[in-house]
Amino acid sequence: MLGFTIEKRQEPLKWGSFFIFLVALVFSLGVSALLLAIQGKPPFEAMYLLWDGAFAHDWALEDTILKAIPIFLCSLGVAVCFRMQIWNIGAEGQYALGAVGATWVVLSMPEAPVWVIMPLMFVAAAAFGAIWAIIPALLREKMGLNEIISTLMLNYIGILFLEFLVYGAWKDPASFGFPMTIMFPDTAVIGELFGRIHWGILVCAGAGIALTIFLKHTRLGFEIMVSGENPRAARYARMPYSALVVLVMGVCGALAGWAGLIETSATLNRLQPTVVVGYGFTAIVVAWLARLRITSIAGYSILLAGLRVGVENLQLELQVPASFTGIMQGLILLSVLAGQFFNWYSFQRSKRG
Repeated sequence: MLGFTIEKRQEPLKWGSFFIFLVALVFSLGVSALLLAIQGKPPFEAMYLLWDGAFAHDWALEDTILKAIPIFLCSLGVAVCFRMQIWNIGAEGQYALGAVGATWVVLSMPEAPVWVIMPLMFVAAAAFGAIWAIIPALLREKMGLNEIISTLMLNYIGILFLEFLVYGAWKDPASFGFPMTIMFPDTAVIGELFGRIHWGILVCAGAGIALTIFLKHTRLGFEIMVSGENPRAARYARMPYSALVVLVMGVCGALAGWAGLIETSATLNRLQPTVVVGYGFTAIVVAWLARLRITSIAGYSILLAGLRVGVENLQLELQVPASFTGIMQGLILLSVLAGQFFNWYSFQRSKRG
């Protein structure tokens, strides 16, 4: 009687991850098209509109890149935490606090020149985001509190704190009752680099290069990698494990804070509740899809940002609900993660009595 056994490969398939990703992407898009067909929407037209709205035109590609910038920065920080098996789910709250920190600088010194106000905005955004991330890190190391729970809960506190400010003390008197601050002065607005793409993209490039060098060519980076592979061995080797936990959480918070600053300054030019749109949660999906590789995070950030822009096009043309973006992200993530099984394992025929 013929049967099958599962055997681990000696080494992963060459180009296996890329091929599996393509198959998983096609599968998830096929399931998405099927769901649209069930709702009475034309599936092939919907897939075309998705592509057309995200990548087919200059304006669409610019929209995709603009959304990919904050996703990329949040994903970088999340990936660093995940490398140490620190499950930081709080990038969304750290992103919100970064936006608050940058706005605080602007409102405190609106007349300051650009060479003063812009560096201080970046410092404040990084500090606010890092502090918000270090709080659960200290609770984990000092009190044994699970970081998944603490970071998740701090998301809501951070977002509500932002809303408290824009509905209250920071509300623009001339906003006709809408919750938003005054417009940022030109000195506090991140300018355009080419087209509608602002120079926040250079911050992404610099952060990615710096983080790559840090992880691969410094002692602390090596200790982070070792601590992630085997925390007990790291402690036995007298590596400062608790300090490393605080460090990676602080780095994640700072990068997420920069993402909040860039979105507030470059896109909205003021602080308002609509700055929080789920980039921190999308970053978790991007980090896992990229398997925590910094070079892959850029590509996946553009892909998921494109899904957001494309679904907006579907909303306009076919009245598809906004939640469809989350459905597609979940399908892609589950398909890719499930497909990784075949990169490391194979089915072999066997005879069974």
